[in-house]
Amino acid sequence: MTAFTATAFTVLPSSALRLTGADRLDFVQGQMTNNLKAAPTPGMVEACFLSPKGQIEFFARIYKRESDLYLHLAEGVAPTLAARFGKYIIFDQVEVQDISGELASLHVWSQQVPGWDAGGPEVQSFELGGGVVLAGRIDRTGSAGLDLHYLRKHQSEVLLALGGAERSHAELEAARIGAGISDAVQDGWAGFLPQEVGLERAMSYRKGCYVGQEIMARLEARGNTRYQLTQLENAQGLPLPARAEITLSGKVVGRSGASAGDTALARLRKDVPEGAVLDVGGVAASVKVPLAAAE
Repeated sequence: MTAFTATAFTVLPSSALRLTGADRLDFVQGQMTNNLKAAPTPGMVEACFLSPKGQIEFFARIYKRESDLYLHLAEGVAPTLAARFGKYIIFDQVEVQDISGELASLHVWSQQVPGWDAGGPEVQSFELGGGVVLAGRIDRTGSAGLDLHYLRKHQSEVLLALGGAERSHAELEAARIGAGISDAVQDGWAGFLPQEVGLERAMSYRKGCYVGQEIMARLEARGNTRYQLTQLENAQGLPLPARAEITLSGKVVGRSGASAGDTALARLRKDVPEGAVLDVGGVAASVKVPLAAAE
């Protein structure tokens, strides 16, 4: 893998919501797949927001703080998720604010950031570049780094304080795909079940009711799904198409997610024979690592 400077960073295309009000925690807990109530304060969980059929609609990293909840989302997602929340807020004391225009985010490829305590909690706030940043320990590349969230007006000062080299979002994606880390948005997993695409880390089966929970309980009782997250490669080094239909002997057996050169993540049927040659949007591929089985 390419060597990166200790403070290499990538600016993340993002949007954000801030939730306040006395019922904010109970309200969000009843909307998402993970157990935010069990997280420390400050703390963070990854979570999906599902349809009543249990299919992924949204993905967020939700930061729990003393006075609010901060939802870090992919670019452009905040207005749509806010609209969903509006449909479910009835008598709840919850206010939803789109703060995408005020906050920016980046990922540091290591934990070597001035003010961050590498031996401390998963979520910390500290001063950097003339303002306070919110930081969370997150693995986007195969080793833990930091997501930093800060006021957009402080971006130049934050980048100056970090030093190091800026890496493109394409480089970050290539590292993620190479490490086999699923991303609901970048891989385009909307409409699929979390367990089929390697997002078990965003699930809790003991947290109580939420939208789509009945389907998740059935899947837990059944013990498996027909699909799993896999990593595909082309032996000749040819680029694999992203979000393409995968077939075997003319039968559809899955769909690719994001790709980086000759490697791609995929949602693939578990009954595909070992060593099978697959067709990914017209390009031959084989299973590099059956990720679910390797965990």
